[in-house]
Amino acid sequence: MTSRRTFLAGAALAVGASASTSWTAQDPPRKDQEIHAYEYWAHRGDIRLYLYRKLIGPVASGASKRPILFLTHGSSVSSRPTFDLVVPGHGEYSLMDVFARFGYDVWTMDFEGYGHSSPSHGNSNIADGAADLQAATSVIWKETGQEDFFLYGESAGALRAAAFAMVEPARVRKLVLTALTWTGKGSPTLEKRAKNVDFYRTHNTRPRSREMVSSIFTRDKPGTSDPAVGEAMADAEMKLGDTVPTGTYLDMTTKLPLVDPARLPMPVQILRGQYDGIASLQDLLDFFALLPAPDRQLAIMPGAAHLLSMGRNRAQFWHVMHAFLDMPPRQDQGTAEIR
Repeated sequence: MTSRRTFLAGAALAVGASASTSWTAQDPPRKDQEIHAYEYWAHRGDIRLYLYRKLIGPVASGASKRPILFLTHGSSVSSRPTFDLVVPGHGEYSLMDVFARFGYDVWTMDFEGYGHSSPSHGNSNIADGAADLQAATSVIWKETGQEDFFLYGESAGALRAAAFAMVEPARVRKLVLTALTWTGKGSPTLEKRAKNVDFYRTHNTRPRSREMVSSIFTRDKPGTSDPAVGEAMADAEMKLGDTVPTGTYLDMTTKLPLVDPARLPMPVQILRGQYDGIASLQDLLDFFALLPAPDRQLAIMPGAAHLLSMGRNRAQFWHVMHAFLDMPPRQDQGTAEIR
């Protein structure tokens, strides 16, 4: 049963709430335990932002004790079709359900102009996305009492997540970035998009057909995903409208780089599909070399393209990401010893 709750998310967080860095997702609940879903609203000014949450069991009174995982979507598809997709008869495609069963309290949101959130006042660019995350995470703090969380972003969502992490590094326990575009060098997808830059400059929204949505799964390497997945995502997304904001496309074709890796002090994992046309390997290697934390990983997912969570080899992606998030803490610092 889904409940709806509404909160006004202020610009400033209350001071004094306790944050923990010791919770892990050890001993995940059994797969037969019920996953509960909840809906919320955050506000950035007069913009209403839709939040969605899934976890094993009902939310008990008081703060949640599960580690929080926040998922951020990309340029062309909103949150639930991206992270909570149902493809009957074709296996598990809900990243939210997978990580809820691993023991996480999983959240996502529709950025301004996407899905159930308010139409965009502007073009919902990367900076707007970071501001949306500020508002959304205020609601999470009110609901759970936790100030820090794991943050995941894919494609334009990776840029939004990293932009937020640069200004709120203490709130991001670990950062996972997939299909990240840093400078855009060597990206055939961005070269193609750049041909329409004049349109992006003069329009706040762009048309988005079901064919465009389903093409996300075939543009890089046909066969890396089940054709039923693209159709299911298109079915789900087209119910929410046939236009999306242009802001991330404009930013990614005219303003890169938008993220400074030196300003990401938290542990960072970078994941790239073998055939991803938007994130060149050399660009990611250069970004990876500048990350300051010794706890950092870069992995190539074989047989995968742009959306790692939607490919035929998605179970490998789940494994690699979960292993990074749930890695035991270092034992060579302070008074802790390996026994």
